[in-house]
Amino acid sequence: MQLRIGHGYDAHRFAEPSDNRPLMLGGVEVPHDRGLLAHSDGDALIHALCDALLGAVALGDIGRHFPDTDQAYKNADSAVLLQRVLGLVKNLGWSVVNADMTILAQSPRMAPHINAMRSRLATLLEVELDAVNVKASTTEGMGFVGRNEGLETHAVVLLSR
Repeated sequence: MQLRIGHGYDAHRFAEPSDNRPLMLGGVEVPHDRGLLAHSDGDALIHALCDALLGAVALGDIGRHFPDTDQAYKNADSAVLLQRVLGLVKNLGWSVVNADMTILAQSPRMAPHINAMRSRLATLLEVELDAVNVKASTTEGMGFVGRNEGLETHAVVLLSR
């Protein structure tokens, strides 16, 4: 059996409240007055997960496969992008063993939405719920996250073949 680890990272600035963008994280709409500024739907957690998967199989990053210069991906549903990335991974003979993700955000509070994110991501990754972990933390007021300018995410995946 072969194993591969991949790490992904993403960060997005919050959009203005007047933009009326939903805050999408882990395939779940999180109630908040501001969504994330992005070419797609801005789901930074799924973007980090895509990068982790692509990195584990040495296929670059999400921007290489879904460039923000391509209008086909304008406001794209990141869950669809994740399904396409998973297809690339599976076509190479790999399967997801587990995924562990972290959201860094000063607000909104993530705890009430973690279980929904885990469930949605497990479905998208075609794995059992106990193979997906999502956790959240603040930066205790430090940096761009602490100033509520945006949020950042990390993802680590283990693949087997």
